[in-house]
Amino acid sequence: MKNKILLLSLALCLLAFTKVLAQSKEWLTDTPDTSFNIARDFKNNIKKYPFIKIVPDSPSKAVTEVRNLVYGRVGGRELHIDTFTPSAVKKKPTPAVIIIHGGGWRSGNRAQHIPLAQHLAALGYASFTVEYRLSTEALYPAAVNDIKWAIQWLHTNAKRFNINPDKITVLGFSAGGQLAALVGMTSGLNKFDALNSNKEYPSSVQAVIDIDGTLTFVAPDAWETQNQQTVAASTMWLGYKRTENLAIWTEASPLTYAERNKLPFLFLNSAVDRMHAGRDAFKNMMDKKGVYVRIESFKDTPHTFCLYRPWFDPMVTDIDQFLTKIFK
Repeated sequence: MKNKILLLSLALCLLAFTKVLAQSKEWLTDTPDTSFNIARDFKNNIKKYPFIKIVPDSPSKAVTEVRNLVYGRVGGRELHIDTFTPSAVKKKPTPAVIIIHGGGWRSGNRAQHIPLAQHLAALGYASFTVEYRLSTEALYPAAVNDIKWAIQWLHTNAKRFNINPDKITVLGFSAGGQLAALVGMTSGLNKFDALNSNKEYPSSVQAVIDIDGTLTFVAPDAWETQNQQTVAASTMWLGYKRTENLAIWTEASPLTYAERNKLPFLFLNSAVDRMHAGRDAFKNMMDKKGVYVRIESFKDTPHTFCLYRPWFDPMVTDIDQFLTKIFK
């Protein structure tokens, strides 16, 4: 009898422990979240910055565009990617840039960065805007798996798009910046590689460009550390409150993998300090290791500065200079 009671108690404890460990599905709405979009953001920012202009989607003869290609499928769900390549025929394969949009892992879409992809392609970089599953339909690490999958797809299609698979940069803004940093710092690990048809190809990249994306959820300067009880976009993505499962918040923090990082980084930052958590600590670590890290700060700017002129053009110049330096 005592053994039965003991076994029952252990079973109940295990059940309770399992419930604690399970990611919460309460934020999986299966309904697209449109709360972050450029029209709404422009309306908010024009009050303080009356001179800003949205950078338009501007196709040109210098760039060959193919939109809405499918790079993967999850069940019946297609994952899309847009390609922007230099129209001029080049003898040597070109560097590639895969661009990840922002929106708190929950909103936004890849169309935000089509103008950036067009401008980079015109400068000679094959550029790709990628879709990934947001937290309304799939929790962490689905988005990371998807980006890795898209990179594998680039490796698979290197000849098709005349890209050099040894010169791939992952670039992201806001939540996309965090994803870019995480994908970059885990380059070479199988940890986040999805089980897919491209699994025989690597998901490795050679550089990271982080536009206002946090490097940590757990360091003292992280917004999440200072607001542990708040249910924020990061909570809805990770599936746990900050106080429930510190391990997964640590695992999702790019800074966790900094010791193994060898990739050059470019940080393009707004005046919103909380978006730079972990950046300075990371740079100090890389300086000691001799890994190239460049920081460009845009004074008196909103978080979404990269979407607007007058900041867009100097930002593109910074990206071009960085890529020229590391891939020359």
